[in-house]
Amino acid sequence: MRRWLDELSVTTLFIEPGSPWENGYIESFNGKLRDELLNVEIFDTLREAQVLVERWKKHYNTVRPHSALGYRPPAPEAHQPWAPGFAPLSPPPRAA
Repeated sequence: MRRWLDELSVTTLFIEPGSPWENGYIESFNGKLRDELLNVEIFDTLREAQVLVERWKKHYNTVRPHSALGYRPPAPEAHQPWAPGFAPLSPPPRAA
């Protein structure tokens, strides 16, 4: 394919393999995934890999600080102080 494109003097618009400067975001993400998960875990089963990757993804998106966001997580989890249906509608009355 590359030879054919070269013969036609056509340049590609996709990111060349091994060109991290063309897409720094994904290269940064891939490095973090490898350093923080793939290099420290041994997956014995596909299910174990799915669970651990999902847990890492949730941590990456809700807890882990990101330098580009001022060391805040991209989407912090919302915490509901009361279980649904049990939150008080108004403060309790004061005793006299």
